[in-house]
Amino acid sequence: MKKLLLILISALILAASGTDKEIHIYSTILNAIFPNKKVIYVWLDNPAKRKIFQKIKGVRVVKNHNKADILILYKSFDVPTDDKIIFADGYLVFEHFKNRLVGGFYWQKGRPNLVFIKKNLKDHNISLPANLKDYIEDDM
Repeated sequence: MKKLLLILISALILAASGTDKEIHIYSTILNAIFPNKKVIYVWLDNPAKRKIFQKIKGVRVVKNHNKADILILYKSFDVPTDDKIIFADGYLVFEHFKNRLVGGFYWQKGRPNLVFIKKNLKDHNISLPANLKDYIEDDM
């Protein structure tokens, strides 16, 4: 019983630290993409992730993608994206939208991967701060 409790507590600690990292990473990303906005409106296709974004200062999660400044896609491939800024959270979505999204964040082998696409950043007139320049790729 003690071993089971120890395993459960360890799993919860690891899950919490992963969530904290995700909050920190998304806070950094959103503030870099929208440096002059006091409130950033985010639309997500994964309702389970709302809590993460609600913990980020200056971020409001919206239910209508037309009211969003940025669409963060986890699984959708048929979202009408129009001229919205798109950011992928997941490699498959990243691959599907790579010609239109500004970047992607996904976990691979337990590590976070962050990529921005230079051409698409330029198309949206986004200039990233120095601390994110290393994550910009010319072509994917």
